[in-house]
Amino acid sequence: MIAVISGVTLSALVLVFISFIFAAPVPLSVPIIYCCLAMIFVGGTRMLMRSVFHKNDVKSKTKVVIYGAGKSGLQLSSVLFHGNELEPIAFVDDDRRKQGSILNGINVYSPEELPQVLSKYSVTNILLALGQAPRSQRSLIIRFLETYPVKVQTIPDINEIVKGKARIEEIREVEIEDLLGRDSVAPDTKLLAECISGKSVMVTGAGGSIGSELCRQIVKLKPSKLILFESSEYALYQIEQELSCYADKTGDTLALHAILGSVQKQDRIEAVMNSFKVDTVYHAAAYKHVPLVEQNIIEGTRNNVFGTWYCAEAAINAKVETFVLISSDKAVRPTNVMGASKRLSELILQGLAQRQKGTRFCMVRFGNVLGSSGSVVPLFRKQIREGGPVTVTHENITRYFMTVQEAAELVLQAGSMGEGGDVFVLDMGKSVRIAELAKKLIHLMGMEVKDEANPAGDIEIKYSGLRPGEKLYEELLIGDNVSSTNHPGIRKAIEHCLPWEEVAKSLQRLDHACQSFDCQAVLNEMLKAPLGYAPSSEVNDLVWQQDHPFDQAQSIRRSANEEIEPAGHVVVAISDKAPINLPSF
Repeated sequence: MIAVISGVTLSALVLVFISFIFAAPVPLSVPIIYCCLAMIFVGGTRMLMRSVFHKNDVKSKTKVVIYGAGKSGLQLSSVLFHGNELEPIAFVDDDRRKQGSILNGINVYSPEELPQVLSKYSVTNILLALGQAPRSQRSLIIRFLETYPVKVQTIPDINEIVKGKARIEEIREVEIEDLLGRDSVAPDTKLLAECISGKSVMVTGAGGSIGSELCRQIVKLKPSKLILFESSEYALYQIEQELSCYADKTGDTLALHAILGSVQKQDRIEAVMNSFKVDTVYHAAAYKHVPLVEQNIIEGTRNNVFGTWYCAEAAINAKVETFVLISSDKAVRPTNVMGASKRLSELILQGLAQRQKGTRFCMVRFGNVLGSSGSVVPLFRKQIREGGPVTVTHENITRYFMTVQEAAELVLQAGSMGEGGDVFVLDMGKSVRIAELAKKLIHLMGMEVKDEANPAGDIEIKYSGLRPGEKLYEELLIGDNVSSTNHPGIRKAIEHCLPWEEVAKSLQRLDHACQSFDCQAVLNEMLKAPLGYAPSSEVNDLVWQQDHPFDQAQSIRRSANEEIEPAGHVVVAISDKAPINLPSF
């Protein structure tokens, strides 16, 4: 329009100028009439053609409603206008000052008017453009939209857009963090940096879900060295490449060392710690998938229990300052080998904290991490896209959830608080019913749950039954003996612990059972230790079942009452090196 007005006005002025130069008898009304007609014909034809093409484009686009008429919503509508897939036809906003106005040529409606808008325009998609609204507010909005038969999607976080990590037109599924409505607590930068900045830091299991996120957080705190210790070559390669790219982009001079190795080899771990003069260790290496550990008892015990012990002993010998164990809510009154192994790992570190004072040991216990390997949310989304059914183990099963970023931040902060043998518990908020979570995801993906009340629905939820060792609900504390800390998201649990000599004797018997591949003896030893372990089924180890098909859980409990003669001093044989002779107490 500016080009048309400028061109027509200039041509009218040229007409007036020529008539003046040549003294032509041109009435004053002629340039004015010419200007008006030229505007109509030149501008009008272009607007007409634009309108025709725009209507043709709109017919092929999917109509959407944008929830949020702020800056993010306006930017999104502008981008979508020029795209080929989505056509924004209405804004919905809670701000009464915006309701009834027209922004970017689009009417702004109140949430109460949403049903009429959806019906009038036959809308099947709603895009959330909520800017930096807190997750609690996002959760309320999502809960409100759940009642409508529409697919709810969102745009990337504004911080990602500003940093160039994403574009505003990248439409995504609603993040589960928004669905849960959990607002994270701002981290204490002093606590974050205390055990990391300028220090040599080592992360075991660096390629796993928790380990890799710990590494991402650690590199931002500028350690002098970061040692990535991992048994999986591919996982180690991935995290090493990611962190190297980050260092190149930011210009940080990061001393990054990718080390292949197993936590079950103490001599290898100790050599690494001594070589790089490690100050702080975050021990995230563990087998954590409950059914798989139930089916591989010996390897699960070796990796989780003895892997923790060998790393801790190596840390003491290498004079490491701080050792932080990543524990689990499944360690509380465990019903599975994974949980029992984590609780025994806690007892090991508590015992070592009493035995010496050179290395400061602490444990951080939390629940399920969103987006980690084995998380239910990606599985549910995949099942919904494939048309179902969505599989849930039990109608009443509940779990605690936390984002991997928040979990890693809190672990780093808790590690700075420990005095020796401390068990820290992260505030996980309220537990979530998995069945309700599945229903929410189905609704937000624009579908309906298929059940007896709604046989014409889209996606069925099937209950497969609890898997071996699985609990209906998880706990974070064994008792009520808990105290607050300087951080509102971290609490300190006062848990029962054993003298090191008792722990060492238990480890000796456990090692003997593992060496002889006696799964029943392994479970017996875990039952005898003060772990609160109560197995919910028979021995489920796949190899053991081939030779002992009729062994039942009752025989495990009966054998657990038998006494084993204590040894004079402890000798634990390790398959890859000479036996470790622990001093007698």
